[in-house]
Amino acid sequence: MPGTMVSQAKQQLQAMIEPYLSVSEVEQVLTACDYAEHAHDGVTRKSGEPYIIHPIAVAEILGRMRLDTESLVAALLHDVIEDTDISKEEIIQRFGQTVADLVDGLTKLTVSNNKNDNKAATLRKILIATLNDPRVIVIKLADRLHNMSTLFALKPNRRQEIASETLNIFVPIARLVGVNEIADQLELYCYQNLEPELFNRLHLEL
Repeated sequence: MPGTMVSQAKQQLQAMIEPYLSVSEVEQVLTACDYAEHAHDGVTRKSGEPYIIHPIAVAEILGRMRLDTESLVAALLHDVIEDTDISKEEIIQRFGQTVADLVDGLTKLTVSNNKNDNKAATLRKILIATLNDPRVIVIKLADRLHNMSTLFALKPNRRQEIASETLNIFVPIARLVGVNEIADQLELYCYQNLEPELFNRLHLEL
């Protein structure tokens, strides 16, 4: 079953990008997908899905926006440095400096034992990387969007914490950089978790 799920996700991504990327570019994306799948092999998310489903979903969000090959490859690899033994140097060798810089810009920092300090440092890093390449923040927003769609797998207090952070930080950033469709979707997920009764009532009325 997990193998079927991953295969279907790959096929959906391929179908999404084939209309606007060249054959060689599609091959690059699929190569990165296989590489990421191998890197995350055996790892599952709290939802129970194979971990690779997440980066594929992030790449698919970007595919709907018709982003370029480097962005899609970086999306597929965005957790590789952070969560596996693969280094930035290895990504440079396999996928080039630009992709490696995008992935590195998205990789979380650990500066202390304080979770909030680490979050602040990571956000600063992402914003600095965005100054060098605006694609960093777009990939990050796509990453956050998919994570918000799977909040159901977390405990209620954790869901509210992430939703509050998203509403206060990532929705305004999405508005600022002009990806309003992502901002709208993020807001819906935020209110769904912060005000579930109100959200459900309004959803029924609509």
